[in-house]
Amino acid sequence: MPNGKITGIGFYVPDNVVTNDDLAKIIDTSDEWIRERSGIEQRRYFVKGVDTVSSMAGHASKMALERANLDAQEIDCIILATITPNYTLPGSAVLLQRELGLCGKSVPSFDIRQSCSGFIYGLAMANDFIRSGSYKNIMVVGSEIQSTFLEMTDEHRNTAVLFADGSGAVVVQANEEDDMGILSTHLHSDGTYAENLMVEYPRSHNRKEDMSNGVMGLNMDGRLVFKHALQKFPAVINEALEANGNSISDLDMLIPHQANLRIAQAVQRILEIPDEKVHNNIMKYGNTTAASIPIALNEAWELGKVKEGDLICLAAFGSGFTWGSCLMKWAY
Repeated sequence: MPNGKITGIGFYVPDNVVTNDDLAKIIDTSDEWIRERSGIEQRRYFVKGVDTVSSMAGHASKMALERANLDAQEIDCIILATITPNYTLPGSAVLLQRELGLCGKSVPSFDIRQSCSGFIYGLAMANDFIRSGSYKNIMVVGSEIQSTFLEMTDEHRNTAVLFADGSGAVVVQANEEDDMGILSTHLHSDGTYAENLMVEYPRSHNRKEDMSNGVMGLNMDGRLVFKHALQKFPAVINEALEANGNSISDLDMLIPHQANLRIAQAVQRILEIPDEKVHNNIMKYGNTTAASIPIALNEAWELGKVKEGDLICLAAFGSGFTWGSCLMKWAY
């Protein structure tokens, strides 16, 4: 039975660089305050009239296709993870299909909304599709424009400084090599704390009122999220390793969702993983939600930190709460 392996990877971030000092001109914050609490130094915001969720996904996907030596016409499924689609409907995956020139081929294309865990969920779906024989060449993308729902006020500064825009994509293809590619995926959710990390408006059950009040801000109980992240991250990483007969010492690279550098470093300490085996880039890009893992994976690969035969773990935790991991033997 084949499994999936990543054969091409790409990313795109907008040209608009926003530093901590830039935000300090708008809200009561500082470079020191933001770095201390999140590790973020700068982030990217979309350029109006240039960037959309689907256009950014298109740039990242085309880079992944080129690196996979694959023609877009060979893609037979598109999975787009995003919480910030171009429109309420239709989903942005069909717009990405259009960006790639695949409308006439009627390739199945769909969005998933698992926020920070969306890319891991997408990889799991792609791998299962391949294992079932349904598809052979799948594009999995995370793409977000979040700067438009950030409340740039002193009251909301804890969240306003965290989130950013960008896109990352991978081509997942059928693989017949033993013990290479995606070894296993592990997905979880718990809706108990759904309202502790959410964007409430607009709501389908009260849309007219929501539209009139103009509120779109993100609500987050940072302490609660931090507490659960430190529980779920190590557990789901260990789950993936144990499922494949591996231990932490076997791991060559951990790429966590880039939510907060403090969370990533705390997870690293809990699992006793050395610095050279963890890649973080939240410092440059902020929290790009579904796009953060493929952007970080792309960067780690470009830097030579991810090599053929390496044991790689991708892991995420976020709104929902949802969390998951993917363990793979790098075969690209």
